[in-house]
This record gives sequence, structure tokens and C-alpha cells, in this order.
Amino acid sequence: MLKAFGLHHRTHLVRLYTGTMADDLADLFPARLVPVLRTPDGDVSQDTLAMAETLHERHPDAGLWPKDQSARVLARWIVAEMHSGFGALRAACPMNLRASWVDFPVSDAVKADLMRIETLWSEARSKFGSGGPWLFGQYSLADVFYAPVAARVAGYGLPVSAAAQSYVDVHLAHPLFRQWRAMGATVDYDPMPYQLDLQKRDWPGPAPIPARAVERGPSVNDACPYSGKSVTYFLEAGGKIYGFCNAFCRDKTVQDPEAWPDFMAIYHS
Repeated sequence: MLKAFGLHHRTHLVRLYTGTMADDLADLFPARLVPVLRTPDGDVSQDTLAMAETLHERHPDAGLWPKDQSARVLARWIVAEMHSGFGALRAACPMNLRASWVDFPVSDAVKADLMRIETLWSEARSKFGSGGPWLFGQYSLADVFYAPVAARVAGYGLPVSAAAQSYVDVHLAHPLFRQWRAMGATVDYDPMPYQLDLQKRDWPGPAPIPARAVERGPSVNDACPYSGKSVTYFLEAGGKIYGFCNAFCRDKTVQDPEAWPDFMAIYHS
């Protein structure tokens, strides 16, 4: 919601599976889950739909909802339905950007959820989608809320129509989606959550440029492409060494270099 619409913000990461989340969120009481939004006024909101409306109120010209009134009615409807529904899909296919599975068994209840999702997507696209590849043409909060659905279709290889798959593919190629996945892939847990006794396949999104972490430079750049600080961590890509100010900057870039425009500006220079 914040990055896609150019809203100034700072991000604080919380570990989900280390037992520290309650302490990490203590100063945001009564929030107990993530994501959490704190406004410059100090107000706190946890629920994603409440966060969406709060941001729309504070930034009415940012384009979070479609401009057309009828489009907004439908957009709010399908966002609310996603927010409160599709329980079978959520239960059977937990969010997992680390893996994509082969031959995942799809229950009738999940198929019913997918059919309903396709109905909503088709309605939005047919009535208001002529201006671009997203549900209402241009990127909106509707696409923000259905990004996790697209991730589930991709990760579990769920059966959808060609039109729905095309919409999923637009998400997988979107730079912010690629950044989201790259950052998630820097985190390991033992054991990893949501593992299945199934064969894995390559993630179905765009194939990343090969890159690997290396111990030392010298690098072609003296300053981290993200912070501008001096480099102390390094990766190799395309036969050259690039430097970063910390391990996270390096590791998120290793996962998908093309997801990061600031890095690619150096890579192509």
C-alpha cells in the first residue's frame, strides 16, 4: 500500500516464528499481529482494510482506489470479500513465497474459492480493466489485496483459467512483488514453516539474474546502492563484484537482482 503509491514511510521488520513478536509489538498496543501501521500522529491500525481506508483518507489524491465512482464501489466490494473470505484457500494454501510445489492436491472447496475469485476478477477486468493490466486498469488497492492470492496460485500451482493466470503473471513480474519475495527469501527458520511432502519446482515468476554472495571485493561501487554507505558485503553477478553496506542489502539482491532498480542502475552502468 505504501510503496506502490509513493507514500513516505519507514519499515520495521518483525520475526514471526522466533517467539519475540509480542515484545516487538509492545509499543504498538493493542496490536498483536502484523502488518501494523502507525501514522505520523501516533495512531495505530492493525487490520489491513482499516489501514487501506486510513491511507486513503490521509492521501485522497494518491490513487489508492479507482477514480471512477462505480469502479470504487466494485473495488471495495471485492477487496472486502477477499479480506473476510476464501477460508478454504487460506487454510489449504498458507502464504509461502519460498517454494512452489508440484502436484498439490486441490480440494473441491479450494476449487470453489478459485471459481469465485475468477468471477470477481473477470467482473472487474471486463467493466473497468481496459486502461492497463490490473483489475481496474491502473494499479489500485484491489491489486494490493489480491497479490497474496496470486502468490498462492503460483506457489501451489492452482488451476485457473488463462485470463486469471495472465493476471497472476502480472503480479509475479511486478517489481514490488519481486522485492517482497526476495526479502522473504533472506530469512531461514529451522524447521521451515509450511513444508509439504511434495516435489518442488522453480518459482514460476521471471527467472532472476544469477548472483552469489562472496567474501571480499574490491567492488565496482564504493557506496551501497540503497543507503549510500561504505560497502563491507559483496556479491558476484555477471562476472563483476558489487558491494553493499550490510548483509541484508546484499542478500535481498542475491535473491533477485532485477527487483532492485537502484542496484540495476549500477549493474548496467
